[in-house]
Amino acid sequence: MTVDPRRFLYRSLDPDTARRLAATHLAACDDGELYLQYAASEAFGFDDGRLKTADYHATSGFGLRGVSGETTAFSHANDISEAAIDRAAATLRLIDPAKSGPAAPPPRTNQSMYDGDDPLALVPFADKVALCEQIDAAARARDPRVVQVSVTLAASWSVIDIVRGDGFAASDIRPLVRLGVSIVAEQNGRRETGYHGVGGRHLYTPLFDGSAWNRAIDIALGQALANLDSVAAPAGEMAVVLGPGWPGVLLHEAVGHGLEGDFNRKGSSAFSGRIGERVAAPGVTVIDDGAMLRRRGSLTIDDEGTPTGRTVLIEDGILKGYLQDRLNARLMGMAPTGNGRRESFAHAPMPRMTNTFMLGGGDDPGELVERVKDGIYAKSFGGGQVDITSGKFVFSCTEAYRIRGGRIAEPIKGATLIGDGPSVLTRVKGIGNDLALDEGIGICGKGGQSIPAGVGQPTLLIDGLTVGGTAA
Repeated sequence: MTVDPRRFLYRSLDPDTARRLAATHLAACDDGELYLQYAASEAFGFDDGRLKTADYHATSGFGLRGVSGETTAFSHANDISEAAIDRAAATLRLIDPAKSGPAAPPPRTNQSMYDGDDPLALVPFADKVALCEQIDAAARARDPRVVQVSVTLAASWSVIDIVRGDGFAASDIRPLVRLGVSIVAEQNGRRETGYHGVGGRHLYTPLFDGSAWNRAIDIALGQALANLDSVAAPAGEMAVVLGPGWPGVLLHEAVGHGLEGDFNRKGSSAFSGRIGERVAAPGVTVIDDGAMLRRRGSLTIDDEGTPTGRTVLIEDGILKGYLQDRLNARLMGMAPTGNGRRESFAHAPMPRMTNTFMLGGGDDPGELVERVKDGIYAKSFGGGQVDITSGKFVFSCTEAYRIRGGRIAEPIKGATLIGDGPSVLTRVKGIGNDLALDEGIGICGKGGQSIPAGVGQPTLLIDGLTVGGTAA
């Protein structure tokens, strides 16, 4: 018989007391909640043929948030007890009492994406180390040019309860796993690196499937070997074809953040006040969907208790809406979209993406490449930066190729893509029929908080991006 995982939350407190405390301390607020969380995580680092790091961490605590008008009072502690919550409530007295009365609670949901006990203990420690050893040996045996292999294996499991002053309560269970393979290859004194990762909101089992980790090895090795033969990237404005899947991180950064409610309420986004306007080329439809089973950015409910779902942000090039938490939705006269997210109990929620992607079109991916006489094909990205106000971005390519005469030619190194989100969407000239989502490795940062997120897109032809390169 499965034991209620909420027992981790209520070792020094019972659910009835939690509801009573929330009702007492949040009575004078427009909105807010008592957020209880237990989280366990582990990580293994395997490098140079041996286990270098093994870490396990468990924590629990609460965050108490009260909202009045535009003002938020927030306090947290890692002691889930009546006394600690009473002490935290002193912070709420610093804000003015609510004038409009309490906001309506989130809708209920019968959905429950995940259940069960802590999965970290389901696989013995020795088996996790053995998996890392097996991946290391298999990667080294692939090609004599492999000189270094690094394997990371990580998992976390979190249980949350959200208790509101109006008696509303909701719970969620959130598993998360990730496997990463990094390979360094050497040829004629030159060394290059390739990486691939897989994961999602599920147990370890899929990662132990040989087809999953062998594919990760093949992709990481292929990237490293391609980079061994790479030449300096060209510079200038040219046509760019973005590959499917992970390159959607450019969409996430350059466009997704600009569609979050807080930036738009404050007028600091390039998309502020533009609902109903054309902001992208015809055919461009951008979705945020937090209710996709097993995806890295998915949740049963967001961190305010609102059920997640599918939000259409841009439809056929027309801006349709923003990503909303409860605070910004209320102040903008809109409905919450289930995008109020926080890193942990020690953080207040804010509007954040879940799984954000562009829908596929009707073009054959190969034909999109054939349209380009001289340009680049960007298959994978590394780091990037974006300015929310202007939408300007800079992204570095970790695997890219020159396109010559409609064919993918030599690999290139050092390519960066420079542009701005609002204009890049208007320059989309072809949308492939090969929509793919990333394979479960995305981490999104905002306001000092990091959360898991998903991205995706089909192959895209963009007519004119500035490419930063080093070729003479």
